[in-house]
Amino acid sequence: MKKTGTLTTAIFCMAFAGTSVAQMSVEDQIEARQAAYQFMSWNMGKIKAQAIEGDVEFNAKQIMAAANAIAATANSGLGALFSPDSTLDKADNTRLKPEFFEQPEKAREVGGNFVREANKLQEVAASGDKAAIAKQFAALGKSCKACHDNFRDD
Repeated sequence: MKKTGTLTTAIFCMAFAGTSVAQMSVEDQIEARQAAYQFMSWNMGKIKAQAIEGDVEFNAKQIMAAANAIAATANSGLGALFSPDSTLDKADNTRLKPEFFEQPEKAREVGGNFVREANKLQEVAASGDKAAIAKQFAALGKSCKACHDNFRDD
């Protein structure tokens, strides 16, 4: 049931993405996607502080809430916020490399890996197993790094 709901949500987002992006300026696309990634980063920081670094006492409910937020954002249709005019060679306030559109298969692969790892983090977080959460958090981090290495300018 959970996978069906996720698939339905993804299809729904993709079906309406073209319309919403057509109405958004390039600047708004960049601002919206940066806000989404900042929100995920904030939630990843909560998990890192509790499950990796131990700076904050481990709280399974907070970890679950953070993992849910990350997965929901990853599955929200973020791809609709990327257009060829929103790359660093055509727009201000972005570090998106043009290679994102020059290598669409690689972009889809990297994005798909990120969504898969975010969904798996959500599943693992439900277990409350700190070691398993830490391991999956590392896998999610690798998927983030893959995108940054390929498509984000320093």
